[in-house]
Amino acid sequence: MKSILNCAVIIALAGILSSGRLTGQSSELQSSVKLSGKTIAVKYSAPAMAGRKIFGELVPFGKIWPVGGAAATLRTDSDLDFQGIPIPKGEYTLYILPDAKACQLIISKQTAAQSKNYDQKMDVGRVQMRMTKPAAPIETFSLKLTGTGLAGKLELGWENTSATASFFVDAVKKASEW
Repeated sequence: MKSILNCAVIIALAGILSSGRLTGQSSELQSSVKLSGKTIAVKYSAPAMAGRKIFGELVPFGKIWPVGGAAATLRTDSDLDFQGIPIPKGEYTLYILPDAKACQLIISKQTAAQSKNYDQKMDVGRVQMRMTKPAAPIETFSLKLTGTGLAGKLELGWENTSATASFFVDAVKKASEW
């Protein structure tokens, strides 16, 4: 009986270690939302805290950080307006510039293959994210897209930080059609 229990524990630990959750390694996840019949999606790495201090240490303040540690990809089937910044339909790489009280979302024309070496000349724009503190620490990095009608929201969360940026689908086109 003990050997069966020991085997079960070893198999469970092997599964946890292979998922990277205890070591801080990440898995690739995605989130998407459909607004006005158009799909907006993000693919990102989801590392775990694994006992580490995240903001200010692993993700240093005042330095550009590829979202998720491996640069998230934003793909949109529609033109977007991110808080006044027009984003044509297409594919982009996401970065953040965090500090203790604020966070800027950087939307870049760089492709995933180019994302290891951030190039400011490739920025489409930067938007200030709204910062809040979650009710409980967030163990695994998350990036979520939500919305209704023409309005959407991109939310990232990790450790003791939640940051959001809002956007609109086809907002410029719709306004010019009136």
